[in-house]
Amino acid sequence: MLFAAVLLLGIVSAIVFIWERTKRGGVRALLLKAFTSVMFVACGAVGAVESAGSGNSHFSLMILMGLVFGLMGDIWLDLKWVYQEDNDTYTFAGFGSFIIGHLMFITAVIYNYAEQAKLIYIAVPALISLIAALGMLLLENPMKMDYGRFKPITVFYTFIVAFMAFLSGGLALMNGFEIVSLDMMFAGGIFFALSDLILSGTYFGVGKRRPIDIITNHGTYYAAQFLIASSLMFLK
Repeated sequence: MLFAAVLLLGIVSAIVFIWERTKRGGVRALLLKAFTSVMFVACGAVGAVESAGSGNSHFSLMILMGLVFGLMGDIWLDLKWVYQEDNDTYTFAGFGSFIIGHLMFITAVIYNYAEQAKLIYIAVPALISLIAALGMLLLENPMKMDYGRFKPITVFYTFIVAFMAFLSGGLALMNGFEIVSLDMMFAGGIFFALSDLILSGTYFGVGKRRPIDIITNHGTYYAAQFLIASSLMFLK
């Protein structure tokens, strides 16, 4: 009951935030975004408490740490719009926070679900993710993007985000998609990758900060974070 209430509040908050960001932006939108991000951390915390008897405390702790770094990344990236003179500093801080958060997610998934006898389910996702990262680099000009000084961290970030999604998918496949928490990590990873694909256009592209871009970027992002947080409710 508590989890459902927190999740519902988070979804409502996300909708209000996206509306505010689309219409005005500024400090008010920053505060709404911070509150919404606190809600996905709260969802994870409630889920961790509810599944405390599952024996997966390490998984819960690492997922919660990843969600907290996501919250921090949200704040840093929004501050770049409020304090534009420090744009680069906040952008690098945001990238760094999300990279660390995804490393927490990756560690949790490998620790809980990987099997040494089936390393192909890790190796293949890593290879696909490397191809995706190199593709982002090679398609910079055809896609009319300009990563500038953020090019190295953008390529690395793309690899990490893609690896989290494909790794979760590979391990979910290995388990026949019968582990709900792992399936939700996979779905969350896909939504995260979609969100960042849209975000790269708004950050580094030209004419890609339309209302539809803002709505789809944040909609897929919060879908990702709430799915990842909700995975803790289904640990067995």
